[in-house]
Amino acid sequence: MEADEKGIIRKCPNCGQANRLPYARLHQAPRCAKCHQALRPVSEPVDIQSAAIFNALIASASLPVLVDFWAPWCGPCRMVAPHLVKIAEQEAGRLIIAKVDTEARPELGQRFRITAIPTMIVFKNGAERARQAGAMAAPGIRQFVGPWM
Repeated sequence: MEADEKGIIRKCPNCGQANRLPYARLHQAPRCAKCHQALRPVSEPVDIQSAAIFNALIASASLPVLVDFWAPWCGPCRMVAPHLVKIAEQEAGRLIIAKVDTEARPELGQRFRITAIPTMIVFKNGAERARQAGAMAAPGIRQFVGPWM
């Protein structure tokens, strides 16, 4: 899933048009700008490609955001990934899952004092609400993020 500083980019499955879903309107039922067909809510983890995109998402998202701070060499991080995909699918329209590669974006890891990976942080209304270090399966992730949805 692609994102920029204004929103998440989704292609329409009907016509192929790229549509930007603004962060502030992620809670609304989106429609394609070209063919006006309904688009599914964000249902997969969003890879964060820059600190600017991260800042925009956290500051503006109308839904809670679960951020997974991870690294490609981390075995437990790779074990958690399919569970995050499952949660993203099941909680589409209620929760956004974002992934921050701490090797590619060390400034974000430093800013949030990530000392162990994986670390998951829940953000809501622009603020950190909860933090959990260590690998968890889908039921544990759901329990961790549940109070903020």
